[in-house]
Amino acid sequence: VQLQASGGGLVQAGGSLRLSCTASGRTLSTYMMGWFRQAPGKEREFVAAISRSGIYKYYTDSMRGRLTISRDNAKNTVTLQMNSLKPEDTAVYYCAAEQKTNSDYVSRGGSVYDFWGQGTQVTVSS
Repeated sequence: VQLQASGGGLVQAGGSLRLSCTASGRTLSTYMMGWFRQAPGKEREFVAAISRSGIYKYYTDSMRGRLTISRDNAKNTVTLQMNSLKPEDTAVYYCAAEQKTNSDYVSRGGSVYDFWGQGTQVTVSS
């Protein structure tokens, strides 16, 4: 599967962005999906994940309450709504897909994911 992340950009602190991850090559419903981010000079970190069914969702504590992850399997798209953005949220955001299992679960472990998109830049100005 090929993943394409989009929706990043420059926003002022307190603003919102809606990131999208579109899959091609295979039906998205077969994957557990996640979002990760990497800021300059820092390691990649988990942001959010959603199970195959969409029932289970998992968010990083640092952004909890400001994120909503959702999926539209019919459109082969996963969306990450980010609100009340802070300058420390500045990073390249990546979407990822897991296909090793057929379980309906979520994971924050980067090694669990099999496929990664190219990333979209999110810059939050103070």
